[in-house]
Amino acid sequence: MSKQKEKRLPEFFRPLMWSYKFSDVNLEKDQRDIIVNSVNYGDLEHWQWLVKTYGKEPLKKRLANIPFSEFRPGAVKLISLLLNLKKLNYALRSDYIRNKKTTVRINQI
Repeated sequence: MSKQKEKRLPEFFRPLMWSYKFSDVNLEKDQRDIIVNSVNYGDLEHWQWLVKTYGKEPLKKRLANIPFSEFRPGAVKLISLLLNLKKLNYALRSDYIRNKKTTVRINQI
């Protein structure tokens, strides 16, 4: 398998990533969005893929740093049970956005 294909998301993720240009989704760069969409809207196949691809412990760490408000209430309970997460980041989404540093290049405007 080529390195380019390895960095692509499996086709069964297409419905979860409907708001993205699917062919441009990158497993590393877009990891946070893949995880959030999978947790909120995915099924067992998506969850298994996340654990297999990113690893259980790294996935737990990543989830613990995503604001609680990013997830649907039922998804939070499921995350806690399936991954044995004891603590989630309860920052409000507005706090996350306000504190996020963004850089825009002049030629991107």
